[in-house]
Amino acid sequence: MKESINVKWNDGMAFEAEVMGHKIIMDADPEFGGKQKGPKPKLLLLIALAGCTGMDIISLLNKMRVEFSELNITVDGDTVDEHPKKFTRIKITYEVTGKNIDRDKVEKAVIMSQEKYCSVSATLKDSVNIDYIINIK
Repeated sequence: MKESINVKWNDGMAFEAEVMGHKIIMDADPEFGGKQKGPKPKLLLLIALAGCTGMDIISLLNKMRVEFSELNITVDGDTVDEHPKKFTRIKITYEVTGKNIDRDKVEKAVIMSQEKYCSVSATLKDSVNIDYIINIK
C-alpha cells in the first residue's frame, strides 16, 4: 500500500496541502519569514500522533463498553536546540471523563494503541521516546 500527498508553495514560507479534499495550510514563524497562515509542519506531526492514537482509543473503549463522555489528548514535544530541531521526547496525556471509568480498560486501550495500532506512534518510536500519562475524571 502506498500513501501519497502533494504540497504546493503559496507564498513566503506558506505551503498548502490538499488531503482527501481537505486543505491544510502550513507556515513558518514570523521570525523565519512566515505570516501565521497556518501551523508549523512539526506541530502537525504532534497533531497526527494525537489523532491516530485518539481514534484507536475511541474504537477500543467503545468495543470494551467503557462509557465515557470526553477524551482529551495533550501532546508535548521536547526538541533539541540545534538544527535539525528534532523531537527527543514526546509526552501524551490522555484525559478520559465519565462516570465509573474502569482505569484498567483505559490503560489497556492506551497500551494497545501505542504498541499495536497507531501507525504514527510506530513510525516515531524508533527515533523518539514516547511516554504517556492517563488521567481519569
